[in-house]
Amino acid sequence: MSRTLTLPRGLAILLCLAPLAAAVQAQDAPGPYAFENGYPTAETVQRVYDDVDLNRALQTYRFFYPNVAMMHLWKSNLALGQVPNKVFTILEGTPKKRVFTANSDTPYAGAMLDLSAGPVVVELPVGPIMSVVNDLNQRWVADLGLPGPDKGQGGKYLFLPPGYQGEVPAGYFTAQSTTNRLLLMLRALPKDGQQAAIALMKSVKIHPLDNAAAWPAPQWLDQAGKASDISTVPMESTLQYWRELHELIDSEPAFAEYQNYYGELAALGIAKGKPFNPDARMQRILTEAAQRGNAQMRVQSLADRRADRLAWPDRQWEWAVLRPENGKFEVDGRVDLEAREKWFYQAMIASPAMFRRAPGAGSLYWLGSRDNHGAFLDGSKTYKLSVPQPVPAKLFWSVTVYDSETRSQIENPQNHAALRSMIELQSVAKEGVTELYFGPTAPAGHEKQWIKTLSGKGWFTYFRIYGPEAAAFDGRWKPYDFEEVK
Repeated sequence: MSRTLTLPRGLAILLCLAPLAAAVQAQDAPGPYAFENGYPTAETVQRVYDDVDLNRALQTYRFFYPNVAMMHLWKSNLALGQVPNKVFTILEGTPKKRVFTANSDTPYAGAMLDLSAGPVVVELPVGPIMSVVNDLNQRWVADLGLPGPDKGQGGKYLFLPPGYQGEVPAGYFTAQSTTNRLLLMLRALPKDGQQAAIALMKSVKIHPLDNAAAWPAPQWLDQAGKASDISTVPMESTLQYWRELHELIDSEPAFAEYQNYYGELAALGIAKGKPFNPDARMQRILTEAAQRGNAQMRVQSLADRRADRLAWPDRQWEWAVLRPENGKFEVDGRVDLEAREKWFYQAMIASPAMFRRAPGAGSLYWLGSRDNHGAFLDGSKTYKLSVPQPVPAKLFWSVTVYDSETRSQIENPQNHAALRSMIELQSVAKEGVTELYFGPTAPAGHEKQWIKTLSGKGWFTYFRIYGPEAAAFDGRWKPYDFEEVK
């Protein structure tokens, strides 16, 4: 027999209100912010604004990192002697050239384009050129050459400035930028040797649309083998980061898709048309945000937590790029900010042809930073990497070693940080398994298939396939993990 307990009406009401009272009491309980009669104390006002400003600075640091990296690269190229639309550089991605995950697989050429006076034309010859253009927001503008619409058959590309309203003539592959300043990265496959590839790149013509006939032929500076640091590393954790971000925003048209982030910056005192003049408090906050934001991006990039990072479930290899759909990290009506931050912390330049995961892609990159047990790669240890042959590459493949701190090629006594199928590995068997070695000393008999690493230095690799075939994507082929050699 059950018995129903009947409470007095007043007690029942009090019990019903008890949870609400507890919630109100919890809101008034001591915590990081203190209030009196609903108003913040002086200490709370200071703490809230410090926290809000730091949060804004952390968010905008990570979001605008690719933009600042590109702005810094532009300024570094000017310092090295480039002149927009007129004087360009030939270079090689050797360890002497500090730039994020550059490689030495092919010779490079860099050209700065300035559209502030009007559209600019780039004329490509027929030949194995792989080229891409990004603007100063480090947004993809166009692929040219083999991965572009000309497919290596040559053609004229017309680059239009932001908001261009003029007539667009026929006979051009046309692309529009979000900034007036662009960077063109040229690469030529050295099928007939390095010098032939360099000569092919030098045959590219660049001139304004309006006065092509009177425009001088391009000049080319030879920077191959010369040391320089054109990465953001020296300033990425300092107040200088924010100065260069302000300089970019102040000198280029606003990009509508960034307006919310411009609002965050404006609240920090960084706005177009206004001087960058932070007081001592804001300098402290911005510097702290640069240091913490950089550390956060390092963790996201080199210790990724996402399940979709793995290229294969039984390997430690990761996709260097998490978003293969396009060159802008856009998917399902949003921007994948994690993927964007991971890529741009360790690399420069975005392109659909670099990111695509299907046959016909221009190239394919895998990131290797851990051994077969999941431990980070250590420069004081020796590792073996077994590569099944044949590698599914229509063109060539390579493994390049990078310093985990600088994200540039390791600077070792060999003065090279790559093992390439066209050069060091051109004589390896095209069947069976090729063994590559990485460590302080070369295992006996494997000196030509070895990269020297440095004690006290962490490192990671990019495994690159150029002209990847279907087996590179569907699991029929995959490299083994790095295995420590005792």
